[in-house]
Amino acid sequence: QEKQVLEDLEMPLARRETETLFQERPQTGNQYLEDALLRSYLKTHLPPKVLQEVHQDLERFGNRLQTKIQALSWECELNPPVFRQFDAWGQRVDRIDTCLAWRRMKEISAEEGLIAEAYERRYSNWSRLYQAVKLYLFSSCSGGFSCPLAMTDGAAKVIESLGVPGSLKNAFDRLTSRDPEKFWTSGQWMTERRGGSDVANGTETVARKQPDGTYRLYGFKWFTSAADSDVTLTLARIEDAEGQCPQGSRGLSLFFLRVRDEEGKLNNIQVQRLKDKLGTRQMATAELWLHGAKAELISAEGRGVASISNMLNITRIHNVIGAVASMRRMISLSREYARRRVAFGKLLKDHPLHMQTIARMEVSLLLMEIVRLLGLAETNLASEQDQLLLRLLIPVAKLYTGKQASAVAVEAIESFGGQGYMEDTGLPVILRDTLVLSIWEGTTNILSLDVLRSLTKSQGQVLAVFLSTVQKKLELASGTVKLAPAVRQTREAVSSLTQFVQAASAERALTMELAARDFSYSLARIYTGVLLIEHAARPDASPADISAALRWCSQELCPVAAESRSGSYEAEAALLDSSLVYEGS
Repeated sequence: QEKQVLEDLEMPLARRETETLFQERPQTGNQYLEDALLRSYLKTHLPPKVLQEVHQDLERFGNRLQTKIQALSWECELNPPVFRQFDAWGQRVDRIDTCLAWRRMKEISAEEGLIAEAYERRYSNWSRLYQAVKLYLFSSCSGGFSCPLAMTDGAAKVIESLGVPGSLKNAFDRLTSRDPEKFWTSGQWMTERRGGSDVANGTETVARKQPDGTYRLYGFKWFTSAADSDVTLTLARIEDAEGQCPQGSRGLSLFFLRVRDEEGKLNNIQVQRLKDKLGTRQMATAELWLHGAKAELISAEGRGVASISNMLNITRIHNVIGAVASMRRMISLSREYARRRVAFGKLLKDHPLHMQTIARMEVSLLLMEIVRLLGLAETNLASEQDQLLLRLLIPVAKLYTGKQASAVAVEAIESFGGQGYMEDTGLPVILRDTLVLSIWEGTTNILSLDVLRSLTKSQGQVLAVFLSTVQKKLELASGTVKLAPAVRQTREAVSSLTQFVQAASAERALTMELAARDFSYSLARIYTGVLLIEHAARPDASPADISAALRWCSQELCPVAAESRSGSYEAEAALLDSSLVYEGS
């Protein structure tokens, strides 16, 4: 293809088969087969028998995505959901109509076992990794259906953590079914008018107990993603005999409810409107009134927030999957375009700066590490150190990849020049859809504070495990001569991070809070770097593996130390102090 493009340039205009002013559309092939890093990771970690079965299925799935599912994704974008509040005779119906392609995505999700795989545990602790890889491949072709799958997985995880009580057995079986006729998706109705992150103070929905032991919910849900789902989990405050509700997080309980009854009628729910969103427009997100919606209490009374922690871990990991998948998609398209597009007499791939920009976009091993640890935890094979590391890495990976995804999308669009700005290329859709990844399931600031909480609650154990794990991986790679620069740079970053933490412990809490973002970014960059180094230290590592590790570690791996040396945190703290004094006076 490259040779043909260059030969065409040398031909007289009248003889050229295609005029070079017309740019070729980048075409990618089987996403699994083209992802060398993913395949080498699986080859390194999976047991041989598991690898053989998984490889065959992923190759088949990659072909299905390329030939069948990708086209459905674009149909979902072109045919977003429509809300019909009344029928032709003035009767209120509150119907959300979705397109055929969206409904087909639900069937495909069941057929491929995109939720079932994690709960069947055919491959023991490797089942969660296998599921994550399929979701990763599916995400960019899902037409937004990855979002309801995330909440479905989260709901299944909560029910499983409760021991799958008899009243929820049917729901669990449907949420994890491979049968398209039986498969259910779940919503997640947590956000109310005061916002989503602070559920302890923002939840106003009231639950009133009924004589039969069920509850009726009354309230307004401000932001309900996948409003066309079959079931949902939601938080509410249980009203006592005097009509009073306890406030704060201890007043919240977790409920399960069917969105519609057996006849298809809404469960005393009114749809106020669909949200007019910047991105993820393929999926119905609505404002809902609950006017006595029948629900089942599934947590201990007042333990709702604790009960959703498992769900948040799963949905945050799904957020990481979506972020990494969108980055991989944009990088693949950029690289393919660079092999076809001619500028200033040569292909874009031959411009070093262009390819260097693309190369620095990649991050996926962090995702694989997290789901590997999750698989160990779910099969009771995780050590205490594994569990502490997982607790830290989930918010770190979510916040970092969420921010990185939109930055990568912007860079990739720029690599296409003017074509990247054209709506019908499909590239702007990817950009818009990535912007939600730094907001959903905790903004960057909220998760940065969560990282600090994990350090405090564990009394420093979490950070100690992180640092010891990094050091062990660096020791194992220290004998690989070609990786010496990356190992040295990572060690320097770890030393800088340790010095910062020691210095910050003597400072006020305000200083550490101001540094929370950069601290979390530093953890993400250092750990991603050490994973790339570990992967490149394998005896059968390719030159591309070594190059990826060297490139990643050549950036600033510890931005929190760099900012601290500049005195920016202390200066910001002083400014805040002076403003507080001014306001007080």
